[in-house]
Amino acid sequence: MMAVEIKNKKASYTYFLTDHFTAGIQLIGSEIKSIRQGKASIGESYCRFVKGEFFVFNLYIAEYANAGYVPHETRRPRKLLLQKTELKKLERRLKDVGVTVVPTRMYIAASGYAKLDVSVAKGKKLHDKRTSIKEKDQARDLDRQS
Repeated sequence: MMAVEIKNKKASYTYFLTDHFTAGIQLIGSEIKSIRQGKASIGESYCRFVKGEFFVFNLYIAEYANAGYVPHETRRPRKLLLQKTELKKLERRLKDVGVTVVPTRMYIAASGYAKLDVSVAKGKKLHDKRTSIKEKDQARDLDRQS
């Protein structure tokens, strides 16, 4: 079986990522089957608290071809499953101005469940983005020389 790993490469370029958490996702049957086929995207998604529960919004999971006559909504909000201590920590961190939580990676765990790695993020300014591009270029040049 092929390992499914969907990454948000834009997140580390756009944000300074600090705290990392691994959350379970509450899904329905046709959604997990679609994820196992690799037909999902976390590029434009973000996380937020709604009435004390933690949700991921704008997470795209393609409709499953053999889902039957009632396909799932592709971009519906999905509840994230974390421990109470982790939820409290995230809630405290989100009180700061300019801080958000973005998904960085989605994968299928050894247990067979879909997991979502989320990170607390603070937006980068343009000069910070230029710096990270410069660092990547220098690292690439060093790899070429050695």
